[in-house]
Formats: sequence, C-alpha cells, structure tokens
Amino acid sequence: MSLQATMNAPCATGRVARRSVKVSAISAPPTPARSPAATGSVKRAMTMTEKILANHSDNSSVKPGDNIWTRVDKLMTHDVCGPGTFGIFQKEFGPNAQVWDNERVVIIPDHYIFTSDARANRNVDILRDVASKYNIKYFYDITDRSNFKANPDYKGVCHVALAQEGHCKPGEVLFGTDSHTCNAGAFGQFATGVGNTDAGFILGTGKLLIKAPPTMRFIMDGEMPEYLLAKDLILQIIGEISVAGATYKAMEFAGSAIEGMNMDERMTICNMVVEAGGKNGVIAPDKTTFDYVKARTQEAFEPVYSDGAASYIADYKWDVSKLEPLVAAPHSPDNRKTARECSDVKIDRVYIGSCTGGKTEDFLSAAKLFYRAKRQVKVPTYLVPATQKVWADVYTMPVPGCDGKTAAEIFEDAGCITPAAPSCAACLGGPRDTFARMNEPEVCVSTTNRNFPGRMGHKEGQIYLASPFTAAASALKGYVCDPREYM
Repeated sequence: MSLQATMNAPCATGRVARRSVKVSAISAPPTPARSPAATGSVKRAMTMTEKILANHSDNSSVKPGDNIWTRVDKLMTHDVCGPGTFGIFQKEFGPNAQVWDNERVVIIPDHYIFTSDARANRNVDILRDVASKYNIKYFYDITDRSNFKANPDYKGVCHVALAQEGHCKPGEVLFGTDSHTCNAGAFGQFATGVGNTDAGFILGTGKLLIKAPPTMRFIMDGEMPEYLLAKDLILQIIGEISVAGATYKAMEFAGSAIEGMNMDERMTICNMVVEAGGKNGVIAPDKTTFDYVKARTQEAFEPVYSDGAASYIADYKWDVSKLEPLVAAPHSPDNRKTARECSDVKIDRVYIGSCTGGKTEDFLSAAKLFYRAKRQVKVPTYLVPATQKVWADVYTMPVPGCDGKTAAEIFEDAGCITPAAPSCAACLGGPRDTFARMNEPEVCVSTTNRNFPGRMGHKEGQIYLASPFTAAASALKGYVCDPREYM
C-alpha cells in the first residue's frame, strides 16, 4: 500500500520549497471480530462485588464509592420486619399498588414462631394477608404451631431456607430485611441486609440506590485440621480486624481451605461478615456451588469472578493448619480467645442452632464428637435445627464414621435435649416462652453469631460463641473446652 504525502523543505534562498515524497506502508492482516466476552466490557479490573453491581446497573464498570441504581433479583423479608416493610410500601406507593414482581419476593416466617405471644403471632397473620393480597408466590406459611411437621410450606430460618429452596444463585443481587442476609454471599452473589424503608422501596420498584463498597480479601490456605471448622476461621478473622474492621466493605474469601468447604461451611463464613461491619461477603462459585444450586433450581444464572488485577484495599492471609479452636468471649464477636485460654470457665448450658450454626453439617460435626467421646453431657444441651430439611437430616442421615447411627440417635445417647422445632429460637432472645431462651443469668457456649448483653435473653447472661465441635466438647466437660480433648 502506498501513500502520497507532501512535505516542506528549506531551499538555499531561505524560501520553502514544496516537494512530493512517496511513503510506503505495509497493511496489517485483517483481525477477526471478537465478542464482547473476549474483549471485556469493563474499563477497569474489578472484584466480584463490583462486577455484580456493574452487571445490575448497566454500567461498563463500577468502582468503590460509586452511587448506583442496582436491579434486584430477590427480596426476602420475615415475620419481624415484613409487616413494617409492606406498611411502608402501602403508604408510599398507595393501597392499590402492586409489588414489582410477585415471584421475586420471598417471605419466610422464622423468628418468633413457636410462642404464645399475641403480637408475634399477629405478625405472621399480617404476612399471610399481604401474601394473599399481592399473590406472593414464595410465602412459606405456618398455621399449626403445635406441630411444625403439619405445615409442609413452613421452612424455618430464612437464610438457610433461601439456599435450600433455590433462591441463592451466583451473580445475583439479593436484599433482605435481616442483617445476616450476607449469608448468601457463599454462592458468589451480592447479598446484604436492608431496613424496612429500603425494602418497601424495592417492593415498588425492584431497584435500590447503593454505594459500591471497596473489597477486602481474606486468603485461607493450608489443610484444615480435623478439630477446626469454618466457625473457627471466621472468629479468627473478626478477632483480627475487630467488629468495625470491615465497616461498609465487601469481604472476599479465597484460598484452598475455602475451596475445600461444602456449602454449609461456606455459609458459616459469609454469615458472620456483618459481625465485622461488612456490607457483604462473597466466595467465588465453583463446582461445589453449581452442584448445590442446580439440584435446587432450574433457573439460569451467570457466575462472575474477580479479575486478576482487581484492586483490594487490604489482603489478609493465614495458614489454617496453624490455627487453634477459638471462642468469642462475652460480650463481643471480636473478643477472640483460644478455647484453651477459657478452660476454667464453668458453663451452665450449650446451644447448637441458628443460621450460623444450625445447618446439617453443624449437627453432623457435633454428633461426630459426641460419638467419639461416648460420654454424657454435663449441662443442658439445646439443639435447634435451622429448617425442616435440617431437622429431617438429623433424624435420617447416617453420620459418617459412626456405625450408621443418625445424629438424633447420638444426641439421645449423649443425653442432649430432644431437637426442637426449626426456627431462630433463642438466638435473639424472643418472647419469654421461646425455646431455650436464657431467662436466667447463665453462662452459655453457643454456635450462634452474637454475644452482646441480652442477645439470647437475660441481659446478664454470658455467651461464648464457638464452633459445633467446641460447643459439643464444652457440653461434655461442663467448662469451655478445646475439642481436641475428645478427638
């Protein structure tokens, strides 16, 4: 290919003469068109959280601090916040308004269910009315509180039920009127809690204005010792950065130890990011994630992953093989101590349950330790499966390595209290007749998520947050106990 160009050159007289110069160039071979997936529509490297928010706001890229309108895939509410959420929606959008999508709203009664408290019961009645009025497809109702098994629609704790019913999918945006909605980040989605006002706005529009958070990364490598569980890892992290260390930040978890976890354990990790102040937690989806999700829903999903050059405001790394069983001593989740350090703390009870520590894997873990020890518990040990599915697993699933016995059989042999109806129960106190509520100033080792004064009932109660292994060992000892004593 030749180009004809004109150049100016000085002559001997000082005048400028014009002459033509022939310039030769070689044309490049044609380049085949690349799809947007190959070229990338982003203008900068992004984390998983940033990518999800960009995808849901039609932005080519999102950076921390950007205020964006994000589309919502699912909105969850429960019996404590649901009546207020729908009340705000009706006030602001009018009595004849319809929710933006009746198949994207999920209503799960779970907090104050098995109680005679009239106001708590009224809340469930209100949810039943609004679910009927707005034709909400996913309302997991309970009408017979005397026998939870007589209510096939009733599920139990909202965060675990969301996952089990196929509402958690990689790449999606989930908001819920509960701070532990971050639990769903285990599936590689953006999930966070909102207040009733924001939830009421979502009901009417399907959108929410949020600020994109910066991301902290936590890499947990190494082989998990047999005496550690996911609860120990998240207590390690919170103890390191404090309850304010991740305020309005995304917490991304990676590393071989995380990759080796099943979905129950990954949910434990993401569930407690709010205890560090986190906006959301997230784990990259993989085959473990896909197998779990595809077994529960036929709906399509689009996973996203952090770019290799993505920017993180902080990086933390641990070799989990060097960690010890931990507890969070009263009265804060960041009051990190080893279980050994608290071995002189006499306890009055043990509680195994909640969205954090009441999943199938949690009960299997506790049962394994009881089976090995072959001893009786020395303090009342309360068991509250998170959902009907978990309750059924406790009674029907053989515990690996325990001669075909179910968790329920092992718990009975160890002298535990019979597993209760699935619900949040005493995790957040509740009415005085709530199962296992701390109505006296007792000392409790619990697999729950918070231990501030009054959280489980009595304001003078003391709560030690722990893994199911540590909780079970403590029940056998009557003191806070390192599970290695029985393993």
